[in-house]
Amino acid sequence: MSLLQQMAARAKANPQQIVLPEGDEIRTLKAANQILADGLAEIYLIGNPGEILNLAKQNKLSKIADKAKLIDPINHPNKEVYTSLLYELRKNKGMTPEQAARLVEDPLYLACLMIKNGDADGEIAGARNATGDVLRPALQIVKTLPGISVVSGAFLMFVPDKQYGVDGLLIFADCAVMPNPNARELAQIAVSTAGTARSIAGFEPRVAMLSFSTKGSAKHEMVDKVTEAVAIAKEMCPKLEIDGDLQADAALVPAVGKSKAPGSPIAGQANVLVFPSLEAGNIAYKLVQRLAAAEAVGPILQGMAAPVNDLSRGCSVDDIYKMIVITCNQSLGIKAN
Repeated sequence: MSLLQQMAARAKANPQQIVLPEGDEIRTLKAANQILADGLAEIYLIGNPGEILNLAKQNKLSKIADKAKLIDPINHPNKEVYTSLLYELRKNKGMTPEQAARLVEDPLYLACLMIKNGDADGEIAGARNATGDVLRPALQIVKTLPGISVVSGAFLMFVPDKQYGVDGLLIFADCAVMPNPNARELAQIAVSTAGTARSIAGFEPRVAMLSFSTKGSAKHEMVDKVTEAVAIAKEMCPKLEIDGDLQADAALVPAVGKSKAPGSPIAGQANVLVFPSLEAGNIAYKLVQRLAAAEAVGPILQGMAAPVNDLSRGCSVDDIYKMIVITCNQSLGIKAN
């Protein structure tokens, strides 16, 4: 059974309520229809109900009319409840009741308010909205997990060579959000990515904090940041298997790890790679994807109090389907903790 099949089985056994604020976007509708057909989640679609149903009918998406829950952002029963909730959350930032009443009609804000009010478990958007527009209401309303102040983006990297990671699966982070995290932020990224390994990939993380140095072989403030982050991460999660600074080969290749970092519990056995900057992480995942013919699934946004995931505007129906399954598993992982 593949990882996606395992995640789908977990989702089907514990259906989560997933809200899709781009409810009249055709790729989103097709993915939602297949999710409903497979019985993997309860789906809320935000948009004009008439337009959604017409689009579904034109494309023979029968499950939308039968099983999806349609929410008109302009006129729905909970509008006043969500308006009051948004005002209470943001009044100290200067928001007025009138501003809250307008914003609650924005599907991206409405989706987050549904999550905050306990009416949905997770959200996926971005098929036609920019990342900043997806994340802004999420950070204002859903916010981050206790002890975590940064949101980061992880990729599941399925490499053809099965000797690496867990049967060829590694997790890379941060590859999507934080340009230059400080030591504390880097530690939080490591802890969040370890959580992603458990809830999404289903394995116990062995986290390598990467650098151009292995165990002090080079002296530089950039190396110091990594070693400080390791110490902070260990304070945050004393049982977490983590080590650094490690060069990529020392983290992945047993012989190199044994030579460069003797006695390290992670060297040569890492399945989670945390990069010192977004620049390094983004370049690395794209190089591995293209040169090693790896499959890259993500970015999976992590660190939020409830899962909110951002799609590429060039995403496919299959991408959205997979991200809904991932979001369900993230929700289950957060609830389990």
